[in-house]
Amino acid sequence: MKKGFGKIILNVLGVGMGAVAGGAAVRHASVKKMDVMQEGGAKLHRLYMCFDQWLRLRQEGKNLAEYFKREGYRTVAIYGMKELGERLYDELEGTGISVQYIIDKNADQIYADVEVKTPDEELDQVDAIVVTAVFYFDEIEEMLSEKVDCPVLSLEDILYEI
Repeated sequence: MKKGFGKIILNVLGVGMGAVAGGAAVRHASVKKMDVMQEGGAKLHRLYMCFDQWLRLRQEGKNLAEYFKREGYRTVAIYGMKELGERLYDELEGTGISVQYIIDKNADQIYADVEVKTPDEELDQVDAIVVTAVFYFDEIEEMLSEKVDCPVLSLEDILYEI
């Protein structure tokens, strides 16, 4: 009888410990998912704020080409060809600021009128590289600064500097 009772106790303890461990795993997965969601929300907020500032500048009659001309940047490369990169490329077209090439991790999926390179490729000399992936600017700047001998600029900083 004592052996049977001991087995029952061990089974109950095993089930209980399994439930605790399983609950911890579920909590960990939930926390990870929440972190990903919060990061996504933060990225969207930064994107929204950049577009809002850009629209304000346009309403004031200002444009980004003025900034590049004032700073002496006549040739640029654009890092990141999502929404902000596409709008920057479009805005600089026909302004005298030449987009020499685009840099993007997904270069093989991007179709543009200029050369598209991956960050690992040889990067030609330009006056400046403009990073449109503003949420990841610090990491991208660090990586590019080791490869190029020109300023690596954040589009977000430019928008608030004009």
